[in-house]
Amino acid sequence: MVVGRRRQENEPGHGSGISIGGNNIAPLQNVVGQNISHVHQSASAEGTTVDRETVRDLLAAFRTEVDRSAEGLRNEQVLRAMADSIDTSLTAPDAQAQGTLRGAVQALPALVAGTVVQQGGEALAHALAGWLG
Repeated sequence: MVVGRRRQENEPGHGSGISIGGNNIAPLQNVVGQNISHVHQSASAEGTTVDRETVRDLLAAFRTEVDRSAEGLRNEQVLRAMADSIDTSLTAPDAQAQGTLRGAVQALPALVAGTVVQQGGEALAHALAGWLG
């Protein structure tokens, strides 16, 4: 008879591994696992032309989202000010306006992260980046 500690083995389904099924180059994949966090999805708009009207339409939609969700946004005033700044900069062709827009592209995703206006803010930032090229 052997006396000693028995090595515990993980029960199936309780590991921390991730299984990705399907073809890894396919646009959709199945992900199975526990405690999956910080998963981000992104898409590239390469080959797509973004014009000023597209940016203006996304800006208007973003403003509507901010208005609709104003009560739950901790940085609502900052988001409104940024939207105003973007709107003003879209009409000015000078270098300062371009710098303001580039700053918005960098700051907007962080400002909207984890909020109800995240999708609209990120879409606006991506469109601005595409328009500035």
